[in-house]
Amino acid sequence: MGENRVINLSELTLNDILEAQKVLEGKIKRTPLNHSTTFSKITRCSVYLKHENLQKAGSFKVRGAYNKIARIEESIREKGVVAVSTGNHAQGVALAASIFGVASTIVMPKGAPISKIEATKGYGGKVILYGESFEEAYIKAKEIKNTKDLTLIHAFDDPHIAAGQGTIGLEILEDLSDVDLVICPIGGGGLISGIVTAIKAKKPKCRVIGVQTREMAAAYKSFKEGKLIQTEKGNTLADGIAIKSPSEFTFSIIKSHLDDIVIVEEEEIAQAMLLLLERCKSVVEGAGATALAALLYRDIAQKNENVVLVVSGGNVDITILSKLITQGLIKSGRYRELKVLVEDKPGGLENLLKIITKLEANIIDINVDRFSPDLPFNHVVVELAIETKNLEHLEIILNEIKAQFTLTK
Repeated sequence: MGENRVINLSELTLNDILEAQKVLEGKIKRTPLNHSTTFSKITRCSVYLKHENLQKAGSFKVRGAYNKIARIEESIREKGVVAVSTGNHAQGVALAASIFGVASTIVMPKGAPISKIEATKGYGGKVILYGESFEEAYIKAKEIKNTKDLTLIHAFDDPHIAAGQGTIGLEILEDLSDVDLVICPIGGGGLISGIVTAIKAKKPKCRVIGVQTREMAAAYKSFKEGKLIQTEKGNTLADGIAIKSPSEFTFSIIKSHLDDIVIVEEEEIAQAMLLLLERCKSVVEGAGATALAALLYRDIAQKNENVVLVVSGGNVDITILSKLITQGLIKSGRYRELKVLVEDKPGGLENLLKIITKLEANIIDINVDRFSPDLPFNHVVVELAIETKNLEHLEIILNEIKAQFTLTK
């Protein structure tokens, strides 16, 4: 276990992170560490959320980006910077570059969320869409770097980047000195490399556990097998950690100092996003919700432990969020669309509505179809969208309707 390990990292040290904290002072937000009564009751732990979704540019990425750009010699920095990103690093680099008054070119995969593309442009970045993956976009970014003599700001394969992200670990310890467990998402490993370096150097007995989605689990597989493994591109809600492989630099820290890595399923990520929205009033992207998913669905915390979840970002596409909310309501029995065959005569529709009213469901939308060619003679289809309390309540309503009417597909 991690408490028996001696921290001796040649490429990243506690001193690097302390220096980064000085560089970032006054330039980034010190994000809150909030206790969650809801998740504490569910898990029988004392759960805290480190809200990097409230950070400037919507994620932790600006910490590393600013620290890296600050380290570049001014004459070189003035030529501009280039970065490759699926979204959050793009925004972090664009914002950090704009603070320094230098130009930024951001290469993003073609499938990057529209919201993140537009936000990057809003922070002053010039966006180039290229390739189907982070790795393909990275090849393009290196080409631009060489052609235009720009400085490449890597998303994770850089000690200055990891040191900037590691300031989160310092803040956690300053706000909760008796923390027992930190749970953190992993993509390329820059975030967790910095955090675990800070945590283990100052509080070795604190466990640090990483989380990946099963769809993109390169760090998990590499950690378990003790060697770098690259995975193919997967389809995941957690696009912020959809990286084919960590780097040699980040993996050297991960394999030596991380206590464990767990994987979570897409459905668990979706449920965690909805819980954070409904219970904590926090808009959190898929990657940012993985830590909560791991705590809720994996047996990794002990009773009464002080647990910190790194909520890494909040840059979620509104269309995705809308779908998740609707799907979540359907699965929990709180929303249902119905098609009911009703006799087209006085009182027919009224009788249907009386059932719904009597059982205290809420009608959100209603439409009457009289003209479909396959309708039985003298009948209409009433299309309803109803809001219900839970699955049990929905079942009662459906049984009442079926007793008097026909439900159609």
